[in-house]
Amino acid sequence: MQKFITLFMIFSVTAAFAQSKATEALQIKYTDSRALFFYNNTLRMLNQTEDKGYDELIKDIEKMKFLMIDKPAAFTSSDYKKIVTSYKGDAFEGIMTSRYQGKNFDVFLKESGGKTKGMVVLVNDSSSLYVLDIVGSIALDKVTSLYKAFGETPDIQSQIEKFTHGHKPAGKKDDDDND
Repeated sequence: MQKFITLFMIFSVTAAFAQSKATEALQIKYTDSRALFFYNNTLRMLNQTEDKGYDELIKDIEKMKFLMIDKPAAFTSSDYKKIVTSYKGDAFEGIMTSRYQGKNFDVFLKESGGKTKGMVVLVNDSSSLYVLDIVGSIALDKVTSLYKAFGETPDIQSQIEKFTHGHKPAGKKDDDDND
């Protein structure tokens, strides 16, 4: 298990670039955001229960940046619209909007020669914005399944929480932090 965590951390922090300029700009603007990078092999390593459905879900993902932003109190719908506009300016086309458990999902695709080259999923609620910036693709009807895998699958969620707990933004405290 220790090897898994070490490999996960190495692969997560070694990627030095975002898939899109819009995602990179978001990470710079929201300095307290948290970003994790995954390649297909690290996504597969997260599947500790060897769930065949999860393997099928991630099979066409080459790499993915998962950006977690705690929205500031001053964040407005106009700010969100600017984010959407920045992805459209980055050659992504809005393809789908849906809701799942009080969260809004906006999906954008970047295609070349009739083939999907990239995909961005914005998961927006009242307090957070999650960005899944993917090189490759997932089936559109499986977008919420990918989010659920990261947010609700206990083994995957616990691995992400273990990693991010030690890498929280400066000035942020968890409930269990001692003064």
